[in-house]
Amino acid sequence: MSSSKRSTIIVEHLRRQQMWDFISKGKRLDGRRLDEMRPLEIELDIIKKANGSARVKLGDSEVVAGIKAETGEPFEGLENKGALIISAEVLPTASPYVEPGPPDEETIELARVVDRGIRESEMLDLEKLVLVPGKVVYTVFVDCSVLNTDGNLLDATSYAVVSALLSSKLPVFEMQDGKVVDTGKLQDAPLTTIPVSITAVRIGDTILSDPTAEEEACMNARITITTNSNSEYAAIQKGFAGGFTRDQIKKAAEVARIKGERVRARLQELTKKAG
Repeated sequence: MSSSKRSTIIVEHLRRQQMWDFISKGKRLDGRRLDEMRPLEIELDIIKKANGSARVKLGDSEVVAGIKAETGEPFEGLENKGALIISAEVLPTASPYVEPGPPDEETIELARVVDRGIRESEMLDLEKLVLVPGKVVYTVFVDCSVLNTDGNLLDATSYAVVSALLSSKLPVFEMQDGKVVDTGKLQDAPLTTIPVSITAVRIGDTILSDPTAEEEACMNARITITTNSNSEYAAIQKGFAGGFTRDQIKKAAEVARIKGERVRARLQELTKKAG
């Protein structure tokens, strides 16, 4: 049984009824406005041996992302681009409802949605991570570990990945006598934009941004919208079984644009200080 189904079971009927009553009045149980996000905390360079790392707390959800750059062969059909591989795991200590073992469907979806927002925004210029076209390229691994779960892991994980990339220093590799050599030097990652995802859920006819675990347990549908530094929409991913009306999507998109600008400013300020 997936963690979301367990969450649905453990949210007691009276608690859910209280939540619906609040939402019908335009309020939330934690006192936030419907489009208000929880406090965001970001700490950089927490893994000293990594090429970039960050720990993010979004409310009580906490995620760590670490970056490691190596060399390898390009993917088939992408011979002139480096490789970006994002993976995620939810640690058993993150929630009493997570079981040890291979990633479940929700964890796989988490990595894919975060990857899509980063990749579709073209944050990392993969064409600049090629040593020998068609043969040797940089492979950038981003490993994400969820330390605590309290809803909206999609955004918390995305912010951790983006923060780690913004603060990353990649090794400088060179080809010498047909072999890859690590020069011992470091370089900034070739970044082009700062993508920011904003996730919203529908509970009944109401749209809420940055849902908690309790709110996710009551959601009818979920949508994650990623914008780039020009406030252009780079990726949209719908999750869960239910749907949205056209007006609801427009509203979620506008909130994603406005909130995205604020989160992006925070990321820029933080990484500028770190640099």
